[in-house]
Amino acid sequence: MSLSPGPDLVLPSTGPDPIPWDTAVAAVLGYARGRRPLWFRSPSVPGGRWVRVLAFGYDRFDCRPRRDGRLADDDVLVAEGLHGRLDPAGWAAARAALDDVRGLADAATARAAGRPLWDLPAEEFSVLGEPGTVGALLREIGRLAPGSREHLVAALHHRRPELFPCLGATTRRQLLPHVEEGDSGVEAVLHRELVANAVPFAALETTVAALLGPAGGVPLSRLRLHDVLLWLCGSLRLDHAVALGRATEEWTASRDGA
Repeated sequence: MSLSPGPDLVLPSTGPDPIPWDTAVAAVLGYARGRRPLWFRSPSVPGGRWVRVLAFGYDRFDCRPRRDGRLADDDVLVAEGLHGRLDPAGWAAARAALDDVRGLADAATARAAGRPLWDLPAEEFSVLGEPGTVGALLREIGRLAPGSREHLVAALHHRRPELFPCLGATTRRQLLPHVEEGDSGVEAVLHRELVANAVPFAALETTVAALLGPAGGVPLSRLRLHDVLLWLCGSLRLDHAVALGRATEEWTASRDGA
């Protein structure tokens, strides 16, 4: 596949400057395919050797098979693939939180009626439309499990990657300064940026799916793409991810075909 030029992404939550199209594509490729060196010792190689392991959570989280039905233990395990292992007390809290929020998650899914977050009207993320809006329900989900929030929302996102934002501490802090009066929460900022960048995100969604698909990759929703770019910028990993992405076979092949 040749990489055609695309529009830049204007995301105030990531910084004052637009993210160039090539940078966005390379960053997501780096997130999905990038590896880092790790010194590894084992009984068979007690002296140790260098190995290259996945640098980010794409394979451990996004590529895990999606389940239907009631939220269960497997959902916590999937979330650990993104945010790391929990101790026994943390695991029990996260698992209990899934039961606590099931009704809210079901209500948000029913309210969305099959529409992705970016296709919902702005009123769904305004306090003026409450109660019962998607924004209000997402806010309540976060309030019910403050100690397990990152793992909880990751589990919900994995189930419904087009509806439930996958926010962590870093990305939430990036969004908070952009909350406006009347917003139901940081999800309103997400919604505004996705709507304002509908064309770039639709193109990025299609391009990334085409680049990752032949190698068995899982497509990323534009909601997850926003999260990846926001996290890379907020954690100062964007340049590293871009460098890793430009070293991938997918990037080279797209350039060769251009």
